[in-house]
Amino acid sequence: MPYGSRLAATMTRRLGRECVYTPSARLALYLALRRWCRPGARVLMSPLNDDVILFVVLAAALRPVLAPVSVWDGNIDPAAVPESTWRNVDAVLTTNLYGMPDHVVELRRHCEALGIPLFEDAAHAIGTHVDGQPIGTFGKAAAFSLSKHVAGMAGGFLAVDDARTRRELELLRDDLLTPRSLATDLATTLRPLARSAAHTLHLVRPVWRTLQRLGLLERDGFRMDLHAPLLAACAGRAPSLTAYEPWVRVDLHGYRSRHGSLVRGQLALRMAGLDRDLTRRRAGVSLLSGTTWASPALHERAEHDGLPALFRVPLLVDDRDALVERLVRHSVVSGYVYDPPLDDYAGAEFVELSPDPSAARWFAAHVLPADPLLAHRIAGALTRERATTAHPSVPAPVPEATPPAILGH
Repeated sequence: MPYGSRLAATMTRRLGRECVYTPSARLALYLALRRWCRPGARVLMSPLNDDVILFVVLAAALRPVLAPVSVWDGNIDPAAVPESTWRNVDAVLTTNLYGMPDHVVELRRHCEALGIPLFEDAAHAIGTHVDGQPIGTFGKAAAFSLSKHVAGMAGGFLAVDDARTRRELELLRDDLLTPRSLATDLATTLRPLARSAAHTLHLVRPVWRTLQRLGLLERDGFRMDLHAPLLAACAGRAPSLTAYEPWVRVDLHGYRSRHGSLVRGQLALRMAGLDRDLTRRRAGVSLLSGTTWASPALHERAEHDGLPALFRVPLLVDDRDALVERLVRHSVVSGYVYDPPLDDYAGAEFVELSPDPSAARWFAAHVLPADPLLAHRIAGALTRERATTAHPSVPAPVPEATPPAILGH
C-alpha cells in the first residue's frame, strides 16, 4: 500500500480528484513542477507569496516571472499581464492568497490557449469554491496543506487528474522523502498540542516574546534572509531540493520527512474535523467582513460564491507594521505577511520583475491577515487600537454592493 494512501483516499473523496499524500504542501508543489516543467521553464506567479514558494520554484530549476496583481486581494490580475509575457511563459502558478481565489477560470483559459499547465497553490484554500467548483480542480495539479487548515503542522496533498499520474508522482515522492525519525514524529505530533495549550492558557504573548528574545524564530522580519551569494551559487545544482534545503525547510524542517503512523494518525483525526473547522472559519469571516477594514474583494467574492471559509481574512489598515506589534498585547500574533513583494525581496537576479509592482507593494504594506478563528478578539483589539482603514492612493474599482460597516473607523 503506498505511503499515506489512507489520508490520500480521504482527500480524493472530498475533492473528486486523485491525490498523493506528501509531508507538506511545499513538497507537493515541487513534485508538480518537476513532473510538468523542464529545467529553465518560466513560471508566471504572484509576487505576494511565501518566500518558501519562491525557493521551491528555484529548486526546481525554474525562472519565476512575477505578475501584476489585484490591489484588493494580491492575486494575479490576468488582464494586466502583458501579451508579450503570456507568449513567453511555460506555466502559471496561482496563490489563492489567504483563501481568496485567483481568477482561475480566466487563467485556465489562457493556459489552454497556450498549451501550458496551470498549477494551483491551494495551501490556503481548502473549502474555497469558484462557480460552485472547488479550488484544486481547475489546473493540471493542485497542492494542499494540512498545516494551514486543521492546524496539523504537517501533511499535504497533490491533486491530479488520473490514477496513472498519481502512481508516477508517488514514486517521485518516495525518492525525495528523507528517512523517518522518532524525534521528528514526536515533535510534529506535539507542536499543534503545544500551540493549542498556549492559546487556551492565554500564553500567546509571553511565549512569542520569549522566542523573540532567545532568537529561536527563523525569521527576524516577514521575510527570511535571502543570502543572495549563497542562493546564486545553488543555481548550478538545480533541480535539487538538497541544494536549496536551507531556504525550503524554514518554518517546517520536516517538510519531506517520512512521518510514521503517529503523525499520520493524528492528521487523520484532524481531517475528520475539517468541516467543523471550515464552519467556524465562515462564522469568523462573516464577522470580519462586516468591518470597515475588510477588503472589498471579500464582499465581491461572497456575492458570487457565498461566504468563503478563509484561512486568513485580508484586512486593509494604515500603519500595519505598528499594529502587528501592538496586537501582540492582545494575544494576537500576525503571520503570513508577504512584505516586501518578491520583486523587491529577490530582485532581478532571481526573478523576472513585474511590469507594474505598484499594486503588490501597496497591498503588501497594508494587508493585515486576520485569523477568522480569532475574529472577535481581533475586531475588538483593532477597535481599541483605533485602527484606520487603508485606501489606495489611486482609487481602484470597487464592487458596487458593499455591506454597511459595523466596527472600526
